Amino acid sequence: MVHLIAYITKLWNRNTEEIKMTEEIKDVNKKIDDAEAAVKKYASKDTVISIGGYEFTPAKLMVAFTLVSSILGGLYGTFEVYKDYQSMKKRIAEYVAPDLSELQAKMDIVVEKSEKSVQYTQDIKNDLKQDIRRLEGTVESVERSSKQSQRETDLSVKEVQQELRATRKELDIAIKEANSNVDRKIQKALDNPLAK
Repeated sequence: MVHLIAYITKLWNRNTEEIKMTEEIKDVNKKIDDAEAAVKKYASKDTVISIGGYEFTPAKLMVAFTLVSSILGGLYGTFEVYKDYQSMKKRIAEYVAPDLSELQAKMDIVVEKSEKSVQYTQDIKNDLKQDIRRLEGTVESVERSSKQSQRETDLSVKEVQQELRATRKELDIAIKEANSNVDRKIQKALDNPLAK
């Protein structure tokens, strides 16, 4: 039973919708007919429309409408530009430059610190140059004294070697003399008849 009622309700709603659609279709058809009648009335070449005692064709009305709308658009644009100009003029007249003294003070401090940094860097550079020159002088002095000491040592070694050679020659001569003296004495002792 419930199913039957639901089915009948469904059919009823569908019929109601079809009726509404048919009425809407009739309305649309009527509107289309009205539009076609207006086109026949106003779109023909012979149609003349009278406004304020003047007669116009649809083409003249379109040109006049275009001209009037262009003039109105131009006037509106001009008004907007003039309004923006007046607004900008007012803003410029009311403009107050911001207080930049604090920013200037900070910039002065930054400039002063950078100048101090540059001076400090320059002082460090000069001190390093002086230290390098001093070290170069010390190294050169050490090299000179080292070379001088080496020369003196070499000279002393040569002198000692020469003295040793001279002493060796003297010793060799003395030993030869002593050997020859000993050889003579031995020969003398052997040649001595008493010693036999």
